[in-house]
Amino acid sequence: MASVQELVKSDPSQVPEKFLVNRNEEDEPKSDLSLKIPIIDLSLLSREQKEELDKLDQACKEWGFFQVVNHGVAAEVLQEMKDATAKFFQLPLEEKNKIRMASGGFEGYGQVDGVARGETMDWSDQLVLTLYPAQFRMLNSWPTEPEGYKEAIEAYSSEVKRVGEELLRSLSLIMGMEKHTLLELHKELLQTLRVNYIPPCSMPDKVLGLSPHSDASTITILMQEDNVTGLQIRKEGEWVPVKPIPNALVVNVGDAIEIWSNGKYKSIEHRAVANEGKLRISYASFLFPHVDVEVGPFDHMVESSRMYKKVKYGDYLTTALKNKLKGKAHTKMAKTGS
Repeated sequence: MASVQELVKSDPSQVPEKFLVNRNEEDEPKSDLSLKIPIIDLSLLSREQKEELDKLDQACKEWGFFQVVNHGVAAEVLQEMKDATAKFFQLPLEEKNKIRMASGGFEGYGQVDGVARGETMDWSDQLVLTLYPAQFRMLNSWPTEPEGYKEAIEAYSSEVKRVGEELLRSLSLIMGMEKHTLLELHKELLQTLRVNYIPPCSMPDKVLGLSPHSDASTITILMQEDNVTGLQIRKEGEWVPVKPIPNALVVNVGDAIEIWSNGKYKSIEHRAVANEGKLRISYASFLFPHVDVEVGPFDHMVESSRMYKKVKYGDYLTTALKNKLKGKAHTKMAKTGS
């Protein structure tokens, strides 16, 4: 099917029915909580500063989202990734289609959730790539244009991996374990990148760039545009915009951490909205355990009853990816009693 970008190019005023969603007043964002979204200093976490570790603990319990500053990723690396991605999406459709996602596939360029199942479509195009372990890369799905894009992806993703590993060490500590525990449990840390291209929309309140969902990952690390707000998180039943902090990275707790922590740390719903006048591109890096890893609550984190049972992570991920993500419906298979 044609990309959303191409639809907007051909007629900016039209929004086909398959993209239309029903959004009522309760669905509209409340911005007064935006300023309370926690900000975590990675340089202090890496030194195991107790006050910052306590802040991380509170952020994971109460929000499931936080913004990370002083992460050590050079501003040039972030900007080169943004610049090269913008050039990729400006390429002619036939060039981008050289790496089009296969039907039922998840890698390359296109839309992850097809219209074949009769579901509402998200107002976005994607580029999805496996980054680590390097031997898992499907290089025939990687863009060859523009020049230097592969190198920009490589430089950005290796830095995100470093940040992710540092955060997993800190999460191990606040979960009362040795700092290498979570990384070792992953066996091999898997990392994928999903670039979301959300074009302007003439009816932004009638579409969603990304439907509400929680992430099946351990953690997700997101780079936003500095000047366009689009990410919203569900807090106390309300949608809260995550306003960009220049050069910060947004991190959210994934389902694996919620399961390991027996629900103490929250993998919360989030969504992306479209903007009437501005394009928004976001860069989500998902960090996963190896598919053979068994994920279940740590004994020391079970205070009274187990909310989750042990599941093989590969089975959990397959269930999550089989259908378009809808809220937290996919987490049911890991709940006790299911």
